[in-house]
Amino acid sequence: MFKVGIITASDKGYKKEREDLSGKVINDMITQKGYKVEKYVVLPDEEDIIYKEIVYMADELGVDLILTTGGTGFSPRDVTPEATRKAIDRFAPGVSEAIRYYSLQITPRAMLSRGISGIRNKTLIINLPGSPKAVRESLEYIIDSVHHGLEIMTGKTRECAR
Repeated sequence: MFKVGIITASDKGYKKEREDLSGKVINDMITQKGYKVEKYVVLPDEEDIIYKEIVYMADELGVDLILTTGGTGFSPRDVTPEATRKAIDRFAPGVSEAIRYYSLQITPRAMLSRGISGIRNKTLIINLPGSPKAVRESLEYIIDSVHHGLEIMTGKTRECAR
């Protein structure tokens, strides 16, 4: 069972002015797949706060996977990719490329997503889009491959024994 941290970046969600539907979609989908959510938090769109939470989840909680939602667009307050970039040791560009590739088949606006993915120690961090619909579509598309990547990264697969 993989341990997961969920971060929603949303000023309005943080202030309780908007319900966090995207984080709930992630939580529901991940738990249905047998993953254990260690922490689920809604944060303001502040780069340093998001960065510190990613580091805390990876280094202190020891989660295997961090899924973020929100903060990946063109707004000046959208800083999730910048916070993620500061936290990761190695990029995993194929994950974000796959999300954009799949999303572009649904809407041309997917090209505006700046989400990134990468690894900090033994934690995979993936920036998902902000809308519940896009989160569901993206996660459904990548989850099986991400699961395999987590097995390899954590040494929980027979391939790593070879």
